[in-house]
Amino acid sequence: MDERILSDSRQDRKPFGRQIENLIANLRGFPEDQGRSRIRPTRPIDELVEKLLIKHRVGTSSPEETIRDAWAGIVGESNQQFAHPARIERDRCLVIAVSDPIVRQELQFNKKLLIERIRALAGCGGIREVTLRSG
Repeated sequence: MDERILSDSRQDRKPFGRQIENLIANLRGFPEDQGRSRIRPTRPIDELVEKLLIKHRVGTSSPEETIRDAWAGIVGESNQQFAHPARIERDRCLVIAVSDPIVRQELQFNKKLLIERIRALAGCGGIREVTLRSG
């Protein structure tokens, strides 16, 4: 019984590349493998899950969440109700929706200070620009 299991596991592995397998198939009278798929080595599931968690930032706060949580400290208590962070474009530009023209002008004058405060937050070091939009 052990020999049968051993022989089955040997049949699952292909020690040769596709060209050589097709040459052997021609010599034996079998059809060639015309598929484009590749045989890849198996990997443990925990390694794949770890890569997915890192790629999709599961379990860590996103820059958008960090900025929303610290928004009152970034723009000030009085401006907080008139200006809201809308989105981050291209991972470097924060778009701020401003509903009051006076607050918009004040934030325009203090753009450098806003960028400094945002970049000081954890995970927001890539923000290089601030764009103010009416909304």
